[in-house]
Amino acid sequence: MTRNPLKAALKERRKLPGLWLSLCSPTVTEIASGAGTDWVLVDMEHAPGDLSQIADHLRAAHGSNAEVIVRPPFSEQVMIKRLLDIGTRNLMFPMIQTAEDARQAVSWTRYPPHGIRGIAASVRANRYGRQADYLKTYTEDMTIIVQVETPEAIANIPEIAAVDGVDCIFVGPGDLAASMGHAGNGSAPEVRAKIIEALKLIHEAGLPAGILGYGEETARGYLENDGFEFVAIAGDTWLLARHMDAIVHALK
Repeated sequence: MTRNPLKAALKERRKLPGLWLSLCSPTVTEIASGAGTDWVLVDMEHAPGDLSQIADHLRAAHGSNAEVIVRPPFSEQVMIKRLLDIGTRNLMFPMIQTAEDARQAVSWTRYPPHGIRGIAASVRANRYGRQADYLKTYTEDMTIIVQVETPEAIANIPEIAAVDGVDCIFVGPGDLAASMGHAGNGSAPEVRAKIIEALKLIHEAGLPAGILGYGEETARGYLENDGFEFVAIAGDTWLLARHMDAIVHALK
């Protein structure tokens, strides 16, 4: 039985709004995780944060109800091993195109014989060797989210969803739009149709679906109208710029 509330909630297909963090600041993570959200994502792909900061983000959220998800800069074995060893238990893998990509990503998170993750005896993940059952129980508390960001990946959703260990499939609307010739326009009719196609395929495969949709109106549409379960409703940089601009404009 999992001790990870995010993993349990995804399995139950509950609605899970969350916050996307790109400012590389544990203080921001602390503030965001105290907002009552179900999860916060610390982004390494499109943010300049480095590996040495991640443990501080995890500590900053400790004691809140928010689970920390980390998106690595690239889906590759060495970075994943290091993220897991410092205690990351929720991962979002970018740009997963095929079932083989998904199988490979999952294999980096599993110890042999179920994968190729290397074993370290005393790391933060196993409480520096104090959690004696870690090697037997670690997968129970691990959440694996994979991103589909092109029409090719969306076509492969049934096979990707069938990979053992995948807990959620997340549609990346920005890269999807760009790959379809609509960079910066995720609301283009063709892109919107492809997003709904992805949602249908994910649900038909029995998994929860996620997407990035900033702002109350957009997020509510994805959560309530479309039926996505896992939605990034705002980002730290987006909120800061938006509200700074608004108050300056109102009072200047």
